Amino acid sequence: MSVLDEGAPRPGERPTFGARLGAAMDSHGPLCVGIDPHPGLLAAWGLGDDVDGLRRFALTVLDAVGGRVAAVKPQSALFERHGSAGVAVLEEVVAAGRDLGTLVVVDAKRGDIGSTMAAYADAYLRDGSPLAGDALTVSPFLGFGSLAPAVEAAAATGRGLFVLALTSNPEGAAVQHARDSAGVAVATRIAAEAGTLNRAEIDRSGASLGSVGLVVGATIGDAARRLDLDLEAVHGPLLAPGVGAQGAGPAELAAVFGTARQAVLASSSRGVLAAGPDPQRLREAARRGADEAAAALR
Repeated sequence: MSVLDEGAPRPGERPTFGARLGAAMDSHGPLCVGIDPHPGLLAAWGLGDDVDGLRRFALTVLDAVGGRVAAVKPQSALFERHGSAGVAVLEEVVAAGRDLGTLVVVDAKRGDIGSTMAAYADAYLRDGSPLAGDALTVSPFLGFGSLAPAVEAAAATGRGLFVLALTSNPEGAAVQHARDSAGVAVATRIAAEAGTLNRAEIDRSGASLGSVGLVVGATIGDAARRLDLDLEAVHGPLLAPGVGAQGAGPAELAAVFGTARQAVLASSSRGVLAAGPDPQRLREAARRGADEAAAALR
């Protein structure tokens, strides 16, 4: 069922994604738990690398942490690798997150131009689509303007976007740190575009957080400072992968984000998932992750 099925609020009546995420972070702490069913994790849980193992893994994670964390983030590719049956499991995760009252960020990193981007927006941001969670990760590297269909669809349905900006993979710097003829870095331009959209939304809604967030790796060091990128001026959520098993602890979170710390949604996947398959251990790992992130981001 859509979040706007009969009897649900109309789009204009629904709080913005930024407002809903801010409330969830206030209630549960600034942690987003990745649902990343890597083959190695499936094996570690005693599950097969097949659709049944995928489904048991994903729904066990969601049952354990749903209603207890600010958001979950299923990695679409790890569902897609199982074909149409795997995509159907992703649809189950989206629906279950909604039933549990937990925000779902679909990590699909979609990006294209024209009618193709419009089709992605229709698939992941349209009311009634089984793949439409609460937010979608998108890639702006065909030009920020190419994201217009997704920006418009998200605004119309009260959903959010997380735009890739400063990722922690070594290859990303060649594009994201590159400067134009005016000396402005690509990532800095992306952040400025997001900030413009968020300020307009905040002026309309009165929320304290806009709905167009950035993906900023928690292990990028002082990259934002070196690129003259003001993360606080984005006025939107900052999704920070790379927490826990991927290398960044509380101190790194504080150092990378500076005065924008209150907008950070720290993402942890393996740091929580390694505690499974026992649901209680998963809950405890998520609680520890949320508490550690909150302490670092004060």
